Amino acid sequence: MMREDFPILQKVIYGKYPLVYLDNAATTQKPRCVVDAMTEEYFNVNANVHRGVHFLSQQATDLHEASRETVRKFINAGKTSEIIFTRGTTESINLVATCFSDAFMKEGDEVIVSEMEHHSNIVSWQIAAQRKGIVLRVIPISDDGVLDIDAYKALFNERTKIVSCTHVSNVLGTVNPAGEIVRIAHEHGVPALIDGAQSTPHFAVDVQDLDCDFFAFSGHKIYGPTGVGVLYGKEEWLEKMPPYMGGGDMIKTVSFEGTTFNDLPYKFEAGTPDYIATTGLAKALDYVSSIGMDNIYRHEQELTEYAMSQLLKIDETVIFGPKDKHDAVISFQVGNIHHLDMGTLLDRLGIAVRTGHHCAEPLMRRLGIEGTCRASFALYNTKDDVDALVNGIRRIRQMF
Repeated sequence: MMREDFPILQKVIYGKYPLVYLDNAATTQKPRCVVDAMTEEYFNVNANVHRGVHFLSQQATDLHEASRETVRKFINAGKTSEIIFTRGTTESINLVATCFSDAFMKEGDEVIVSEMEHHSNIVSWQIAAQRKGIVLRVIPISDDGVLDIDAYKALFNERTKIVSCTHVSNVLGTVNPAGEIVRIAHEHGVPALIDGAQSTPHFAVDVQDLDCDFFAFSGHKIYGPTGVGVLYGKEEWLEKMPPYMGGGDMIKTVSFEGTTFNDLPYKFEAGTPDYIATTGLAKALDYVSSIGMDNIYRHEQELTEYAMSQLLKIDETVIFGPKDKHDAVISFQVGNIHHLDMGTLLDRLGIAVRTGHHCAEPLMRRLGIEGTCRASFALYNTKDDVDALVNGIRRIRQMF
């Protein structure tokens, strides 16, 4: 699908092998239209936003705010004031962990996370714990990488203040029941944050349908530029939370006696935003919308199922995660071949996969391993890419 829109896919690795790019969970490649839109703005509309009265500043501001509306529509938020631009999922989660804990949590209060979280959804809360004395409670998973919902329900008590959980595991490909997670939290009067870094690129997300209180995702994982991301937050929570950073554009008035803060969403957007990147993000969202998120989902599901079936034909292959349904990521080991050796040798064949603990060390300890090889798919991947991966693994296995 649409491979001609991605010039890098024509690259030849080591002067010999065509690139097979299967590291999309780490970052996706960018279609030409995204880069062109950013170049166009730099060359023709470049000026700082919001604070200028001149023509270019007004144009740049219009583009920046149009991008916010594009994001709002893409995730079906109710208001543009609930869309905060950040540097990515990590900053979005850190913003909530800092500002929410400052406003609503005290020593002994608890946050619920899961055993399959990315480090950004663990360490941010641990930093808050060091500062505020709060406690992390962890939802366990089954051996095949599925959340234990009954155990989740049992974690709630009068000290529970927020739930923060991934939508899709970046290691296991597990698609968590985000709507149910949110519903259970709300039954206990507790808000929920959903980490959508690995869901937003692969299937349609509707934050109003999920009813989540916060939702985070990154531009670079959905064919947009690096350094830009989104935090969606319900207005009722954002209004009550203190700002994350101080500086320009997040204020109404400043004096040495005190400061009053700006309206949403600007209260959380201190300093000059990456207004070029927000244009790139909007263009990327328009791009996937033109293809259709349902079409992308069907293509990637077919590809993932094919890859799993072919990988399991290789002797001594272990795939981690649910057996019946993965999102577009497969973590695997083959025999006693170290994941770093496998990744290094696949690279010599032009095949890019990710190796290691994937910023999920607690999950690795739960699985009893040090790391995995991870192949992750995007809309431009094909069965030929999967065949190249499988043939490469067979070739490497013969070496061992």
